[in-house]
Amino acid sequence: MSLSKALKRKVDSEGRTDKEEWKEKYAFILPDFINAKPVCLICNEVVAVCKEYNIRRHHDTKHGTFKVAYPLQTGTRRHKLEALTASYAHSSKILVRGLTAQQKVTSASLKAAWVLARHNRPFTDAEIFKEVMVAVLEELPTDKSMDGVIASVKQVPLSARSATRRIDALSDAVHGVILSGLSQANYFSLAIDESTDNTDVSQMCVYVRYFDGKEFREELLSLIPLEGNTTGEIIFNKLEEVFRLHSLSFEKINLIVTDGAPAMLGKHRGLVSRLKEIALQTHGLHCLIHQSVLCARLSGELKGVMDKVMRIINFIRGTSSTQHRLFRQLVSESEDGTHDDLLLHNDVRWLSKGKALERFCALLDEVKAFLRLSKMRAADDHLAFLQDEMSMSFTRKLELFQSDLSTGRLLHFNTLKSQVRGEVTGLMVDFIQQLRANFKSRFEDYSIPRDIVAFVRDPLTVRSADFSSLAKETIPLLDEAAFQMELIDFQTTSLVSDALKSAQSVDDFWMTCSDEYSWIKKLAFYVLTMFPSTYTCESAFSSMNAIKTHERNRLTHKKSGELLAG
Repeated sequence: MSLSKALKRKVDSEGRTDKEEWKEKYAFILPDFINAKPVCLICNEVVAVCKEYNIRRHHDTKHGTFKVAYPLQTGTRRHKLEALTASYAHSSKILVRGLTAQQKVTSASLKAAWVLARHNRPFTDAEIFKEVMVAVLEELPTDKSMDGVIASVKQVPLSARSATRRIDALSDAVHGVILSGLSQANYFSLAIDESTDNTDVSQMCVYVRYFDGKEFREELLSLIPLEGNTTGEIIFNKLEEVFRLHSLSFEKINLIVTDGAPAMLGKHRGLVSRLKEIALQTHGLHCLIHQSVLCARLSGELKGVMDKVMRIINFIRGTSSTQHRLFRQLVSESEDGTHDDLLLHNDVRWLSKGKALERFCALLDEVKAFLRLSKMRAADDHLAFLQDEMSMSFTRKLELFQSDLSTGRLLHFNTLKSQVRGEVTGLMVDFIQQLRANFKSRFEDYSIPRDIVAFVRDPLTVRSADFSSLAKETIPLLDEAAFQMELIDFQTTSLVSDALKSAQSVDDFWMTCSDEYSWIKKLAFYVLTMFPSTYTCESAFSSMNAIKTHERNRLTHKKSGELLAG
């Protein structure tokens, strides 16, 4: 035992530790990152073993003339080494040459996992991605370094498990940036919506909009699974748990946009009412996208007509693929056909029902002809409906104006004008009145004065006498006296006017506005951090369905949220 200890090799005794004199003698340095290897300042090559013999051999073999051109212990050599060191430091920052081979392939693996996550691809596609890279490189024109490139690609860890770990690391980094921005933001708004994934689990999507000091950002805060009931109390408790976990404050929420469900907007037990009990300054808004879905529900008769039209479209397109092909063939052979097919609609897709109705009217003659030729019993019922009730309007857009209908001019109703020959019924006028009343009632929780919103859009046109009082009501902590003084300077200086004209958008103007108007900017940012709708949630749900397919239904809720965040 004592003999083995005496014969044990020592690193220090073999000269395997970096020494300062190696830079002077051999032009070698040791980078300051973990597991670094000695690097030659002359050629930037790396020596595998940190041992003086290996370093001296490299220097004498490849740079034998260096000591002749720059003798030891001379100022010329010292200046040359300083220049080489500075050059290496600069190149390291740009090209990261100091990374080891393993660190480089790990970095490549992270970037590959990031690309796969952005395109909603399964983790197992990473191996295919690697195989494609190797196959392409093998077919490219070869040179001295191509074999090394192919070998490096083969070393990149891209298995499903590796991709999973990379997504975990990337998600943690992204989430950390979001939480850091929220902690520094004065205000932020929430967009909350709920949808069911392919495993029949209700998923609540929570997006935040805030200003991070450089730009306005809209990011996914959390994807919360609701495996049981989806009452207002349960949703609030889940949201409160997320805020407590990340040390976020409800007091910073200036607006919450929801889909309008009772669990969200209920006056006593809804999510918004519960939040207002904690944060009195919070405003609630029913998403405009979901409000458009309610338009047809305001009139039973109009809704019945619309439902019948949708049943005809589904009958032609969805009964069988053969029937759909025959209809498209009939349309293509028609001389008057302006389109090649009917459109389906989605309740959440804004205006998609109006577009489907507009297309239906454009192909009305072809639809009737097809139903006459069809031998199915349902076709006769649909045809009878079209012949008896088609004098009513099918197309309604949200930009309807009550005055246009009342006067009968129909400037905004081209399809309606062609179908009813300018005849406006009391039912149509009543429908518009109900629509306007319905929209007005759904903005009751959104109490931001119009002058405040108009000021943010164009700050030089609003000159209300009590504008500072409105600003004080909007932001109770606002210093009204300082705000009035800032407002006078702000609206009279030509610099603001010039900046407003040259700004590409409202956001850009306020982000570049001088900090000397601090209270004015605070008011503007308060409004600009508000979500207009839950469009971010709807987009996330589309991505969620692309990520969590029937083939990937074993993805955990946590992993689904991480992939959406990427």
